[in-house]
Amino acid sequence: MILRPEREGDIDAIRTLTETAFKTAPHADGTEHLIIDRLRAAGALTLSLVAEADGQIVGHVAFSPVTLSDGSAGWYGLGPISVDPARQGAGIGSKLIHDGLERLKALGAVGCVLLGDPAYYSRFGFASDSRLALDGVPPEYFMHVPFSPVYDGGTVSYHPGFYG
Repeated sequence: MILRPEREGDIDAIRTLTETAFKTAPHADGTEHLIIDRLRAAGALTLSLVAEADGQIVGHVAFSPVTLSDGSAGWYGLGPISVDPARQGAGIGSKLIHDGLERLKALGAVGCVLLGDPAYYSRFGFASDSRLALDGVPPEYFMHVPFSPVYDGGTVSYHPGFYG
């Protein structure tokens, strides 16, 4: 398996993978593939990484800029992340997350936020913190990983591509 940035020829496979991966997810609203399309169209897909095995796209993760109400710059949001349901549990998602976070650090990012399951994402260093919030979301599910010990906080807003 190789991890690499998406290529133009990957777009349809990423869309299909994302639709399939989220089809039965209880928290999904069925628009996850459209989020990626809108971020890409807006030039807001900072990182779009795929996992390729045997010539097939089996995983994908997106990272896009977020804004903080205090004006802090350099923060990104992780998601959506998708893995072929037949290959879930094999570490593909973990590899994509680790690689993506390392690439964000190399870009000079201050940190990364996500909305997700604390039991899963805490193993990557994500934790909730009262300094960062997402309106309407229970704080334990909105997590971040800072790349610097010094950062401000505020209310986080995702790119408009997340909302249609």
